[in-house]
Amino acid sequence: MKYRTFLTTLILFLFTFNLGIFIISITSFQDTVNRSKEGSLGEHYFITSAILKDFNAVESRGVSIESTVNSLLTPYRYLTGNNKALIALYKNNELVYSDLGNITVPERFLKLPEDENRLISLQKTGKNNYIIVSGKMPAPYNSYIFVYLYDMTEAINSWEKMKNMLYVIGFLLSALLALGLHALLNRIFRPLAQISHISGEIAAGAYETRLPVLGQDELSDMVRSFNHMAEEIQKQMTELITAAEKKQQFIDNFAHELRTPLTAIYGYAEYLQKAAVTEEDQLSSTQYIMSESRRLQTMAYQLLELANLKNDQIVWETVSVPGVFELIRHTLDSKFKEKDIQTKFLCELDTVRGDACLLESLVLNLADNAVKACSQGGHITVGAGKEEENKMIYIQDDGKGMTQEVLNHITEPFYRAEKSRNRKDGGAGLGLALCTQIAVCHGARLTFESYPEKGTTAKIIFTTST
Repeated sequence: MKYRTFLTTLILFLFTFNLGIFIISITSFQDTVNRSKEGSLGEHYFITSAILKDFNAVESRGVSIESTVNSLLTPYRYLTGNNKALIALYKNNELVYSDLGNITVPERFLKLPEDENRLISLQKTGKNNYIIVSGKMPAPYNSYIFVYLYDMTEAINSWEKMKNMLYVIGFLLSALLALGLHALLNRIFRPLAQISHISGEIAAGAYETRLPVLGQDELSDMVRSFNHMAEEIQKQMTELITAAEKKQQFIDNFAHELRTPLTAIYGYAEYLQKAAVTEEDQLSSTQYIMSESRRLQTMAYQLLELANLKNDQIVWETVSVPGVFELIRHTLDSKFKEKDIQTKFLCELDTVRGDACLLESLVLNLADNAVKACSQGGHITVGAGKEEENKMIYIQDDGKGMTQEVLNHITEPFYRAEKSRNRKDGGAGLGLALCTQIAVCHGARLTFESYPEKGTTAKIIFTTST
């Protein structure tokens, strides 16, 4: 990281610095060229105006311009006042006067468009650079084109020397910056070596390892943040391990629950296919197949309902508590009578807020579990009231009860405290998982209090406004 930071910072500096030098160089070059162009245009206009007056004066004396052109233009060569300016005159693209020597004027400067009277450009000729200005003489001498060349080689060479000097200075400054930056990063990253070492230990699984906090500077703040991160990682890793174990347990239990009825269905189907069976055996086998199929169907519906509860929003409405109790009394009446269970309904609430169907399913599930837990002649109380200002519905039985170990797992999918009893009753161990999810959807808590051979009390405590 240190070297990446070093290289990135150095590259950004070099890029910015050299870009600045480049922009300054280009701006300086453009300024030099523009000033030369302006001066050349002025010279061209001045000389053109003077030549026009000379042409008028010569013709007024009845003398031919062609015979006097050399004597007319020679003074203007010296009029520029330096050796950097050269001039030439063309008539119908034919050279009539020139002090250009071996310099050739590009053809495009001699064929001006109809809508342009002057053309100016920077042109490199041989080793020299010239500003070339060409323009038509005013009428009636517009068949003449006057060309003015200004040698700005010296100015460009000066500009190049300045540019090279800037780049040399930039290189020296870059080298000094690189040395200073390297020393600074060494000092900053020295404390981070310890962080790197501790990170390796944490990555290897030593999540309890922490860094010592020294001082109150930015690095100390970073160490505190690192330690906090390590604590969160340790916490989340613990949660992930627990969640993974629960998922694996869920899969194992689900596979086990599927295997039992499928084995039975396959066995009875094979028996019907291969054996010579009586009508009574055939009826018994098909009934068992249908019973196990219904159990698989119930399991599928419960799993689907459990998934939907985790994703869907419930519909809130006012639910009559006495109506829910009456539904329980009517639905479980045959089971109450079968076990000769004495029931008591104590309702001190009129209504609660929630989804009527889900709340009925929740209370009915808990009451049905109470029936399964009771022995012949047991007692069940279904009540509603308040606990610490929160509305509450509870189901109490005097059945077999459960140990604390069992209570810790009863809401897990497919968990059974007594597998044989639950299979006979047709359950898959999903009922209380559904109950818990319904309670969560209603912002309620589902709690259990139980003691072996003394019974169980299940409470639905509505912690939100109901």
